[in-house]
Amino acid sequence: MTSTGTARAVDPERATLDKAATENFPVAPFFLPRPWRDDLMAVYGFARLVDDIGDGDLAPGGGDARLLGVRAEEAEDRLVLLDAFEADLRRVFDASAPGPRHPLLRRLRPAVRRRALTPEPFLALIAANRQDQLVKRYETYDDLLAYCELSANPVGRLVLAVTGTSTPERVRRSDAICTALQIVEHLQDVAEDLGRDRIYLPAADMKRFHVQEADLAADTAGASVRALVAYQAQRAGELLDEGAPLVGSVHGRLRLLLAGFVAGGRAAVHAIAAAGYDVLPGPPKPGKLRLLREAGTTLRGEG
Repeated sequence: MTSTGTARAVDPERATLDKAATENFPVAPFFLPRPWRDDLMAVYGFARLVDDIGDGDLAPGGGDARLLGVRAEEAEDRLVLLDAFEADLRRVFDASAPGPRHPLLRRLRPAVRRRALTPEPFLALIAANRQDQLVKRYETYDDLLAYCELSANPVGRLVLAVTGTSTPERVRRSDAICTALQIVEHLQDVAEDLGRDRIYLPAADMKRFHVQEADLAADTAGASVRALVAYQAQRAGELLDEGAPLVGSVHGRLRLLLAGFVAGGRAAVHAIAAAGYDVLPGPPKPGKLRLLREAGTTLRGEG
């Protein structure tokens, strides 16, 4: 608190980066080389901020909007903020333009140059958050996969690009892992997403399992909802199995990082199953012991 008793202004950059510690997956763990950690944190800062814009979870005080040059009367308009964020992102890639306005994008610019990163994965993440403002339901599983292609898969591709290990086969495996992690997160957050008027369970599957939207608003899940969640969890597990050979295709510390992604997904699927597929009271979370067990299994190429 200041001497006047008012709260100090929130630092938007710090507020965003501090969220790394609360993520379901390791962002830039200590065992990675420092240059990788720096660049992965820069990528994380971008991805976290664009999601916070799309979800309305920006730091209080309007600091991000001011940094992006958005007028105060439009600071709550997520589409306006996303447009301004995209314009600032393009300054990252335009060597002739002045530097980006937002400190998280200024942090990203050296990483983009060092790793020869391209705009496409960053633009896809912005497009996913635009879609979240306009599309609240998904009719089919294929529709959901197309959304994950924008919202999740670019993150894995950026990890491969930052570490200089990208190949077409690794990208394919990475996409499977990232899509699985996105599906698992959707399963954990059914109740929270419904509070935002979003449902990421495909409507065709809800119909197949005789689940109505009102069923998702209950305090606990009935048999039909549990069966639907189990079906989606099985799909996520199969995608994790499809992507897991990515871990064995790399070496050293990167292998540990990628094993952490797969293990985190598998442990979350196990936690959902252990909760009897009742995700409505809150997101089932795996314990550390289960995470370590899954990491060992993944590193050994088992499971």
